[in-house]
Amino acid sequence: MTLIKSISGIRGTIGGLPGEALTPPDIVKFVTAYSYRLKKRLPGKNRYKVVVGRDARISGEMAEQLVCGTLMACGVDVINASLSSTPTVEMAVIFEKADGGIILTASHNPRQWNALKLLNEKGEFLNAEEGAKLLECAERGEFNFSEIDQLGIITKKDFTKQHIEAVLSYPLVDTEAIYRAGFTAVVDAVNSVGGIIMPQLLEALGVNCIKVNCDPTGQFAHNPEPLPEHLTELSSRVVKEGADLGISVDPDVDRLALICEDGNPFGEEYTLVAVADYILRNKKGSTVSNLSSSRALRDITEAAGCDYFASAVGEVNVVTEMKRVEAVIGGEGNGGVIVPDLHYGRDAMIGIALFLSLLAKEKLTLTALKTKYPQYSISKNRIELSPSIDVDKILSEIKNKYSHKRVTDIDGVKVDFDSEKMWVHLRKSNTEPIIRIYAEAPTEDQSSTLAKEIMEVINEIIST
Repeated sequence: MTLIKSISGIRGTIGGLPGEALTPPDIVKFVTAYSYRLKKRLPGKNRYKVVVGRDARISGEMAEQLVCGTLMACGVDVINASLSSTPTVEMAVIFEKADGGIILTASHNPRQWNALKLLNEKGEFLNAEEGAKLLECAERGEFNFSEIDQLGIITKKDFTKQHIEAVLSYPLVDTEAIYRAGFTAVVDAVNSVGGIIMPQLLEALGVNCIKVNCDPTGQFAHNPEPLPEHLTELSSRVVKEGADLGISVDPDVDRLALICEDGNPFGEEYTLVAVADYILRNKKGSTVSNLSSSRALRDITEAAGCDYFASAVGEVNVVTEMKRVEAVIGGEGNGGVIVPDLHYGRDAMIGIALFLSLLAKEKLTLTALKTKYPQYSISKNRIELSPSIDVDKILSEIKNKYSHKRVTDIDGVKVDFDSEKMWVHLRKSNTEPIIRIYAEAPTEDQSSTLAKEIMEVINEIIST
């Protein structure tokens, strides 16, 4: 396994050699580079302040001590939020008027992984340009440690309550309607920080919360990615308890997946669709999702008389496009909801509060609510290639072959078959020789057929 350095941060497995895993020397190196670039980006300050938080994975405490100590050695004051969701740390940067933030989480990756997710002074992930400068700084070893009298100081602070209060006071969160509805929800927090913050929010909303895997030990009870095949325990418990819904979050609580009252998945693609529907009923404006997200968001946006825009895959890219078009709601089809006038980050907390507001007003079951939205099925596939294969050439030939269709090439190649309400998106991996192929259509058979058609075309290109 190779240490992954990307727009999403520095990510790797714990245990192994430098360059092949996320080792203590790697953590020190990249945090030192972060401190160096922080002072370059925001020159002229006497003191710098950074918020640090982490999910509950087993390596978190070790990594937290390394990060906090390194920041202090670089003359940066640390506000240690310790066990905190990713959106909580993002908001803490805003609350504290800090100069940046570092989140220790590998998101939905398994327990042996961890990562450094790096924030700017707005509580947003570093953009591609700044990320590239930081990586160059780390490789050059441009480190600047402080003299004894300039070492940083550390304070500890819990921002969970402040985050919850911000969600509860958001104008479109109808706390009274939710309270009157008397919902019962089963929550699966995969034994991470969602088990701390999610029950507190639900209880504040008057929701009867039944906890599953809510002990923040970092011992993930199942694969931490909130996909239907990993949520069988949650689905069974929803039916057994006669609950109104099941709620699943990933280890750092930026993704939200829902289970219907009958135990079937609501569909992580439809988390954003439902929340956007509710936002657009109350506030007109543009919406944004990435190229691999469901067309259903585009459909409901245009039905509301508003404009939909697509971005390259990745939260940073979604946020950049949201700012450009002044979107009122955006996110990704993996259950990531971004509400910009709260903060520019995926946040399961505001996502569930807005979803429950919609559900309370509609007075429908989740099953009935989903039938109101355009129905699509996504087929997700991949083709493994020889390292000698020129992936860019394959993508270029696909683009030419379908040039009579609507083609988008800001991130791989996406072809829209508008008349059939279908699309296919091809992306190459930055870390391994594969092409990811996502296809969506109104039915499962149609999406599978489209994916197979595109894979056959790719194989023909390779063989010629």
